[in-house]
Amino acid sequence: MTETYQTRFAYGEALLEAGKRFPQVAVLDADLYNSTRTVLFRDAFPDRFFDMGIAEMDMTSTAAGMASCGLTTYVNSFAMFVTAHCYDQIRIQICYPNLHVVLVGSSAGLTQGPDGASHQSLEDAALMRALPNMRVLSPADAIETRAMTLAAVEEIDGPVYLRLGRYPVPNMLDRDYVYQLGKAVWLRDGADVALLAHGHMVHAALLAADMLANRGVSASVINMSTIKPLDVAAVTSAMAKCARLATVEEHSIIGGLGSAVAEVMAENASGKPLLRLGTRDVFGESATADELLIKHGLTPQGICDSVLATQP
Repeated sequence: MTETYQTRFAYGEALLEAGKRFPQVAVLDADLYNSTRTVLFRDAFPDRFFDMGIAEMDMTSTAAGMASCGLTTYVNSFAMFVTAHCYDQIRIQICYPNLHVVLVGSSAGLTQGPDGASHQSLEDAALMRALPNMRVLSPADAIETRAMTLAAVEEIDGPVYLRLGRYPVPNMLDRDYVYQLGKAVWLRDGADVALLAHGHMVHAALLAADMLANRGVSASVINMSTIKPLDVAAVTSAMAKCARLATVEEHSIIGGLGSAVAEVMAENASGKPLLRLGTRDVFGESATADELLIKHGLTPQGICDSVLATQP
C-alpha cells in the first residue's frame, strides 16, 4: 500500500530542518502548535519559538517587527485565521515594506471538515493573491512541501503564503525534485483536456486522468503549485496542446487558480473553453472531509464526471 502524508506534517519536519540549517529562522504560532506541527521546532529551538496565544493579528505584527530586524519569521495558524483575521496587518506591515515573512496557513480548504464554515478557508488564496509583493504557494505532496518550506528561507525574499492541507496523499514528485518559484510541473500528457490543479487536488486530478483515459479522453495534468506568480508559459502551452482546460482546487472558483488561469486565457484570446472546479460562491459547512469533497465534485470521480459532462 502506498504511504500517504498530510502536507502539514511534512511541513513540521521541514521547518525543523530549516531551523537546523538557518539560525535566522524564528517561528510564531497561535496556540495551535500541535495541529500546525510547529511543535517539532518548539521542542528543538525553544529560544526561537514564540507561542503568541489566540492573537493572530498581534502575532503577525510581531513577526513583521522581527523580520525588520533581519530574522526570517514563519507565522502559523489555520489558513482562515492567518489570512482573513490578519489581512490589514499583512497588507500594511508585511507586504507594503516587502518584509521576509512566511505566512503558513494550515488545514486549508474544505478538509478541515467538522469545524465548519468558520474554520474552512475557501478564500485564502484569493486574499493573498491580491496583495502586492505576496507569493502564494500550494504544495502537492510531502516532497514539494519540504522543498517549498526550505526555499521560503533560502531562495525567496519577501512575503510568502504557504497553503497546507490535512488530507493525506502519496508522494508524486521525485525525491530529487527542486522547487522553482513560479514554475509549474507537467505530470502527465494528453491532448483532449488539461487538468491544472494545486494542493492535494493534484493527486485527485491524476486519478481522474486515469478514469478519463478509460473513457477515451486523454488528459494532461499540471501541478500549478505556485498560484502567484503564475506560470503563464505553462498555461499558454496547455492552451496550445489541449482542446480545453480545467482548473481543480479545494478553494472557491472566484479569485483562486481558476480566476488566475481565466485571466491568462482572456489576455491571450485563447478561444478555448475553461471549466473551473472548486467551491462555487458558498461557505463551507460541517461534515467529514470526504463528504465535502464528494458534495463539491472534488473527488477523482467528480472531476471525471464534470469533464465528461461538459465535453463539446
